[in-house]
Amino acid sequence: MNNQSKTFRKLRVQIAFHYIIASSLMLLLMAGILYSSISSILLSESAKSTKSSVHQSGMYLDLYIDRLNAVTSLLAENPQLVGYLSDSSRASSVKSDLLKTIDTTLASDDFIKSIIIVSKDGQILSNEADLTMSKSTNMMQETWYRSAITNGGQAFLTSARMQDFSMDKDTWVISMSREITDASGDNRGVLLIDLDYEVIEDYLSDLDLGKNGFSFILNAKNEVVYHEDPAYFQNEVKKRELQTIADDQAGYDSKENTLTYTHSLKNADWMLVSVSSQDSLLAIKKQLMEIFIWVGIALLVIAATSVYLFAGRITAPFQKLEKAMQDIETGLKEIPVDAKGCYEAQSLTRHFNTMTHRIDKLMEEIKIKEKHLRTSEISALHSQINPHFLYNTLDTIVWMAEFGDHEKVIDLTKALASFFRLSLSGGSELTTVENELEHVERYLFIQKERYGEKLQYSIRCDETLLDIEIPKLILQPLVENALYHGIRGLSREGKIVITASSEGDTLILTVHDNGDGFDAENAELKKTMKLGGIGIRNVDERIQLYYGENYGVTIHSSAADGTTASIKLSNSL
Repeated sequence: MNNQSKTFRKLRVQIAFHYIIASSLMLLLMAGILYSSISSILLSESAKSTKSSVHQSGMYLDLYIDRLNAVTSLLAENPQLVGYLSDSSRASSVKSDLLKTIDTTLASDDFIKSIIIVSKDGQILSNEADLTMSKSTNMMQETWYRSAITNGGQAFLTSARMQDFSMDKDTWVISMSREITDASGDNRGVLLIDLDYEVIEDYLSDLDLGKNGFSFILNAKNEVVYHEDPAYFQNEVKKRELQTIADDQAGYDSKENTLTYTHSLKNADWMLVSVSSQDSLLAIKKQLMEIFIWVGIALLVIAATSVYLFAGRITAPFQKLEKAMQDIETGLKEIPVDAKGCYEAQSLTRHFNTMTHRIDKLMEEIKIKEKHLRTSEISALHSQINPHFLYNTLDTIVWMAEFGDHEKVIDLTKALASFFRLSLSGGSELTTVENELEHVERYLFIQKERYGEKLQYSIRCDETLLDIEIPKLILQPLVENALYHGIRGLSREGKIVITASSEGDTLILTVHDNGDGFDAENAELKKTMKLGGIGIRNVDERIQLYYGENYGVTIHSSAADGTTASIKLSNSL
């Protein structure tokens, strides 16, 4: 398991993680509800504001057209004008008065560009001197004249002076016409009032439609009356786009972020359509989202900090328990119960302290039992000294005494006494390297009396190692095995070499014989070899008991080089 996985599985991290996830979900839910509610309110208010603005602009334009209708009505129904057009003589004084009336009307409204009165027989009264209009003695033959009568009282877009429509906005006018009739209802002429095209732009200039918003006007024939982009007057595709917008009247378009409203003018066959780009609404939504994000981040930081501290209060006792368990090799320690901790942590701490007390008591009992066991083991080792060795040694002494070899009897008896004295070591489990080497030297001295020249031995040791303490009776079993399994069956001279050396902090004792060797992988042979004396396995287990698993006995053997048994120990217990 990697460190990242371990960190995530910690209680403190998991508590913080789940708390932050829960807090995040709650904040997202609340933010979503608030954002939706506030956005809905803002959209409703924006819609009301836009609708009110569109209706107000449309109403002002409607009122203006209504006022113009009144003006046209006053002029067309002027008795002096009707009499002038009905009388073929047409007095110049009356004409002068009518021109003054036209000038007065022009002065009353800056948007009126021209007032034109055309009689049925093609005579013209106007504020403009040079007019290029198609006319004849019978105006009923002129298409525009008949159209003006038909559209009486309606405002319509045309090009100034009734010429072919061009894309030059400066020549555009909004024309209103009214038929002039006498008392009997017969046609006497047509009144035309041309308004500057800017009149619509002026009345719609107060509309706040946003950065990408726009407005336009269509008449009853779906013809474009007003749009700020002249391309919409001739491009059929663009015209259809405007007709689609007017037909849909969709209100709010969330995809395009626009509000669409229409207003039908009462005094003209016009429909005012305004498409408002909700830039302010989008900006407010963006600002609102930023506020939610920053507030959410702040709340999450506060929540993370608080849960980190809170989780720390919960997990601190468990961390102490974990540390105490990790340090159990250095000794069992009681953990103080945190009075401010949670009940579960307090209970677990108490149980842990109870457990440590019981383990400590059990370990003390084990130590006592182990001490008795080691004492018993050493006693058993002493009792396991091969009785044949003692019998054969005593038999050798008797044999020497019978032949009167008193000096050898004395030397052999002293060697045997020294052997047993070193084996006992005053009841201690430990001895020095010097005593252990002397012990095996006594053993080999006694055995040489039996084997004679067939057995040769040597002992080598660095003097600096002589005082090192080691477990006793660890070399004699290896020497005994070397003698019985390596030397005894030889037809040539056998030799045992015992060496004590050091490598760093490691003490190495080796027993080498020049016997025939054996296959170190042969289990049966290894088993047989370990049966000799008190056994190499016993020595190996004792060494590991003192020093650990990294120490013990190793054996290397070959037919050519004989057998080497090595004991690996530490320089200090």
